Amino acid sequence: MALSYKARRRWSLVILLVGLPLYIVAAVTVVNLLDRPSILLELLVYVGLGFLWAMPFKFVFRGVGQADPDQGRDQD
Repeated sequence: MALSYKARRRWSLVILLVGLPLYIVAAVTVVNLLDRPSILLELLVYVGLGFLWAMPFKFVFRGVGQADPDQGRDQD
């Protein structure tokens, strides 16, 4: 089922306000469990977890920053 533009905007806001802080806590916890590895390994863990976090929500964020395609062009 495809989400409307307004629904995608709302879900993207919820994901960023709730999901992003939860991701940050989870990522820092994972790095702390690794007992503070080298800076390169730590960077790779953060980047990898960032991609894993973003991939399921890719369809929600696609096109959200653009104008509403459901609105007519003559309405300004």
